[in-house]
Amino acid sequence: MPEAPPAIRTLGELRESGWRPRSVREELRANLLRRLREGVPLFPGIVGYDDSVLPAVENALLCGHDLIFLGERGQAKTRLIRSLAGLLDEWVPEVAGSEIHDDPLAPISAQARALVAERGDACEVAWVHRDLRYVEKLATPDVSIADLIGDVDPVKVAQGRTLADELTIHFGLVPRTHRGIFCINELPDLSEKVQVGLFNVMEERDVQVKGYRIRLPIDVLVVASANPEDYTSRGRIITPLKDRYAAQIRTHYPATRALELAIVAAEAELPTVAGISLHVPEFMCEIVGEITFQARRSPDVNQVSGVSVRMSIANHETLAASALRRALRNGESEAVPRISDLAALHASMAGKLELESAGAERSEQEVIEDLVRRATKAVFDERIPLEGMAPVLEAFERGWKVAVSQAMPAREVLAGLEQIAGLEEAAARLAGGRSEARLASAIELVLEGLHLANRLNKRAGEPGALYAAR
Repeated sequence: MPEAPPAIRTLGELRESGWRPRSVREELRANLLRRLREGVPLFPGIVGYDDSVLPAVENALLCGHDLIFLGERGQAKTRLIRSLAGLLDEWVPEVAGSEIHDDPLAPISAQARALVAERGDACEVAWVHRDLRYVEKLATPDVSIADLIGDVDPVKVAQGRTLADELTIHFGLVPRTHRGIFCINELPDLSEKVQVGLFNVMEERDVQVKGYRIRLPIDVLVVASANPEDYTSRGRIITPLKDRYAAQIRTHYPATRALELAIVAAEAELPTVAGISLHVPEFMCEIVGEITFQARRSPDVNQVSGVSVRMSIANHETLAASALRRALRNGESEAVPRISDLAALHASMAGKLELESAGAERSEQEVIEDLVRRATKAVFDERIPLEGMAPVLEAFERGWKVAVSQAMPAREVLAGLEQIAGLEEAAARLAGGRSEARLASAIELVLEGLHLANRLNKRAGEPGALYAAR
């Protein structure tokens, strides 16, 4: 919760307090320096950018530069931009009733200037929290100059004012962000005519509305986001506007699977069921992360479009939901995702992967299945040495067969498997415990991994699969 605003209520009290105004860039620079000295995290919740993106952002803010973030979808561009508002002063004064957060000591709008001139030190002062000094707009082709800069307000004209009166102007989003941060997401989707309208804001730091002979020296930090490929695909950022952004910062996906999973752990909202505990084994988390990493390397997936971390988050949540649903139906007290739950990820992955071409030989379903297989094999190879599986393979050679399915209770998966030498011990080490649900999950990974390593046959069918010797 924000602290209460200062008790100052008039311009006179503000002068007596010794308060001195400073620009948005000065605010951001001073607060950034203070946090750096104190070691306070600048961008909490942002993972994987400590040595790449964040230093570039800090440099830009210290220089007072407008910024544009370039990166594929799901790279925390918008989250980064929104976090910049946390570097503003918590409260700043404005002329009470001002449309554009006018500084009481330096008003720029006709309305605020008139109020200060009329009332002097008795002019009422209000306080604006930093959250209200951040404005965000999603660029779409129908966004107009009037939306961003302003236009004539017909209601004010109808009240008797003339068109020459500055008070008939209805200010757009940019003037209303005076003394704040204005963000425009997906900048290339803005029409070129409207992009031209941003020139004065970024270069001259003023706005001009229609034919009015006014100049409003707007104090605003302009930030934008875009996909790099949008320069030449569905839209483009015109060259003069690109030149106005003094800092161009390239974002990226997590460099390692561990960083990917750290984001998933922080962002995923796992479902809960009363009376059922949920445990997601590390190896299942690793499979979720590896699926996304496999997709980012796959020739079947359009890498220009990218594969968002949001897919990992959705897959993690879906995997947990599938396990909880099974535990609920089978009356189990612990829900643990298994390999057979990976089939549920088709729903959370569909639509998040843009295939390389419309005429691709493989369907989306086939690509997803291949990614899941590759991820499972990669995690199995990392965690389970094949040379230790010889007794298990010998048991299958003697005729053992194991059936599994997503709906099967854990006790049925485990039934009789204690007779296979080494299987339960390997599963217990992998699962980190000997509960039925955890052992069943680990055993499914062992069986699926041996199949993917071409050591076991797997016959898929309804309602599940049957593992047997080759």
